[in-house]
Amino acid sequence: MLLDRLVAASQKVASTRSRIAKRDAIAAALRAAGPDEARLVVSYLSGELPQGSIGVGPRSLRDLPPPATEARLTLLELDGALSRIAAAVGSGSRGVRASELERLFGRATSAEQTFLVALLVGELRQGALAGVMTEAVAAAADIPVAAVRRAAMVSGDLAAVASAALAGGPEALGAFSLRVLTPLQPMLAQRADDVEAALNRAGDAVVEWKLDGARVQVHLLDGEVRAFTRNLADVTDRLPEVVEVLRSGGIRSAIVDGEVIALHDDGHPRPFQVTMSRFGSSRGVDVLRSQVPLSLFLFDCLHLDGEDLIDRPTRERIAALESAFSPEVMVPRVWTSDPAAARRVFDDALRRGHEGVMVKAAGAPYEAGRRGAAWIKVKRAVTLDLVVLAAEWGHGRRRGWLSNLHLGARDADGGFVMLGKTFKGMTDEVLEWQTEELLRRETRRDGIVVYVRPELVVEVAFDGLQSSTRYPAGLALRFARIKGYRPDKSAGEADTIETVRALHEGAA
Repeated sequence: MLLDRLVAASQKVASTRSRIAKRDAIAAALRAAGPDEARLVVSYLSGELPQGSIGVGPRSLRDLPPPATEARLTLLELDGALSRIAAAVGSGSRGVRASELERLFGRATSAEQTFLVALLVGELRQGALAGVMTEAVAAAADIPVAAVRRAAMVSGDLAAVASAALAGGPEALGAFSLRVLTPLQPMLAQRADDVEAALNRAGDAVVEWKLDGARVQVHLLDGEVRAFTRNLADVTDRLPEVVEVLRSGGIRSAIVDGEVIALHDDGHPRPFQVTMSRFGSSRGVDVLRSQVPLSLFLFDCLHLDGEDLIDRPTRERIAALESAFSPEVMVPRVWTSDPAAARRVFDDALRRGHEGVMVKAAGAPYEAGRRGAAWIKVKRAVTLDLVVLAAEWGHGRRRGWLSNLHLGARDADGGFVMLGKTFKGMTDEVLEWQTEELLRRETRRDGIVVYVRPELVVEVAFDGLQSSTRYPAGLALRFARIKGYRPDKSAGEADTIETVRALHEGAA
């Protein structure tokens, strides 16, 4: 299959906001792919490289050869070149990478070069998200989407599932099963504004504390322990405390879902960045452990002693978890359908310094890799009135709209200090309106960024503040989202950086 065919599919996906049209464009490319090419179609259209990081950045792509006039480059040739680049290490590796890139881009047309640059630097944003890709694989192979979704869920590898489905049909998907020591995508949660709304959606539920730590998925098999991040990176060597907990229970095999967090002696959480600094450190772990110990809290069990539990309801999975591990490593929880009882759990979690609660439907299975309706997070969101300083042109379905907003607070000199960016919380109507309004206020451009006069005020909800060297204020918003524009407020009435710093100091 020629890369040109894939580039055309990518352009179709990027040019439409229709989920069905995106699915059909990807499915057509998959049907045209050979047995060894389907995995590459899925990976490349997802903006990923099968080889992972290959050591190529924007600087390596500055001086490209003239593009080819005829499309001749195949997907398998591209994959081979990228594998050779990834394998180049040690002395002389820079020259090998440069030579391979020169040869690769010399065989690519102008459109293919544009696609490859975006792919290699991680900027291929065209709306081919996992849900659409899963539906496209199902359509191309004429297999129920539920079967494809489950195979991808337990394997964590949609590209491999696509190859198997197209080559062997539904029977081939039977080879994909849960494997201890092989991570799978974690289940994610939707959001609700309050516990009452969450319970209305979940019904009979478990209400658990939501900790502001680092998500971990831990596997145990005959004494071997592996801990993975939510992005499936192996971080076992960083977490000796977790290894000890899993090995101490007399369990033969398990896959558990949980959180690690740094706590003060009184049990209150230390600042989020303290946890993440320890969690992200791979050197001097023994010394770091003595200075910043991490506590493990478990909230789900996907496998226990030879039995897969992901299809079991929440109530049964938690019962299995509690039968295998001590109460000291359980996330505090209450089973209830009573809003007053859920509110008490929420208030207690906040008093103890935690984020809020998770409300989980008692009868729901574990939906790995999905933001399922059965898990709902409720957090105490803080809001600030901030000023829009700039915006970035959107990608995919937001192409043609100014989307990612640069947000700032007032400083003492009458200027504005940037605190972060967000593209979340905006409807299509808001995107259309803000694009018109921001372009009226445009002062200059830099690439995809449009800088504007600081006049528009937005109410921004966020989950916390963290220290950051990225922004001049030394602080950054966490999980910011737009609640709405404030036409009743002028930029001079926006919140000040002093207010923001006071919030941060109070939280710490």
